[in-house]
Amino acid sequence: MTAAEAGYRPGPGLRLIASAADAYKRVFAEGDAAQLLSPPQPVRHTGYEFAVVIDRIESEADEVVSLILSDPDGGLLPAWTPGAHLDVVLPSGRQRQYSLTSDPADRRQYRIAVRYIADGGGGSREVHERLRVGDRLSVRGPRNAFPFIEAPQYLFVAGGIGITPILPMVAAAEQTGKRWRLMYLGRSRSRMPFLGELARLTGGDVVVRPDDEFGMPDPRMIFEQTPTGAAVYVCGPPPLAAAAREVLSLHDPTASLHTERFSPVPVRDGAPFRIRLRRSGIEVDVASDESALAAIRRVLPGVAYSCQQGFCGTCRVDVLRGEVDHRDRFLLDADRDHGMLTCVSRACGTELDIDL
Repeated sequence: MTAAEAGYRPGPGLRLIASAADAYKRVFAEGDAAQLLSPPQPVRHTGYEFAVVIDRIESEADEVVSLILSDPDGGLLPAWTPGAHLDVVLPSGRQRQYSLTSDPADRRQYRIAVRYIADGGGGSREVHERLRVGDRLSVRGPRNAFPFIEAPQYLFVAGGIGITPILPMVAAAEQTGKRWRLMYLGRSRSRMPFLGELARLTGGDVVVRPDDEFGMPDPRMIFEQTPTGAAVYVCGPPPLAAAAREVLSLHDPTASLHTERFSPVPVRDGAPFRIRLRRSGIEVDVASDESALAAIRRVLPGVAYSCQQGFCGTCRVDVLRGEVDHRDRFLLDADRDHGMLTCVSRACGTELDIDL
């Protein structure tokens, strides 16, 4: 799954969840809800940049294909754990993150899945329209910004293509014999990948809720029955994660909530500042509610970026002057004096000079 192009468009059911979340926010401060989230940690490379070859391209659902990737020389691929993703460099040079959705024990191949988004950033269209069996791709990783933790029991909630990082987690919970439940939401069964694989898992409870069969889901129905102390994993549109935070605040503060987003992180506690692009000789003002990356793209639309969430490092720039408010999960402490990720980090003061 790619955060920028995951492609699940919330139907009326998730719009209801968004409304419920807004109502809860009038009762609970954002800081209280945020305590349920795992603290941000730097994301480490566990592999390196290497080539893979596309062995197979398979249809998994309407407008969803999976790519089966292997080592061109037949060797073993780097190890990974559930929740990990690959940074994939497409032939055009676009870089996208896609969740690994295969079996971590099978190091002969990786599987990623991509939903076609006609009006997205172009990555999904390139995968669906240009890639062919036998093509080579450059990848980096695997890396894990959504780690699967040890817990007595689990609740998994996936929206559409958000099933991709969740599927290996469910399989891992099944193998350990832990109690687990999966709520899988989507517009229709025809658009929900991997239903057949989920049907073969018998150690837990799989609930498939397409909007066209069951109507609008109730956020209380999804989260109120969370077992005490469970690890709750949510991957889907932002309203789904927002509802999880608010409902769990009311229902079970002992639950640990782990989320992966489909969209850029919203700016919180932002102040306006100005960025000077030294090499370009351009100054650009960054509003309090926008990212530095968004402001830079107004004047340099071709600047490189990918995840927009502070974990892939694609948008890293050198800082030549000024102090940075680092909000990423990528840079090591030694790198923070002279670098920043423009998708999430900001200026501590009113100005920054960067090498662009």
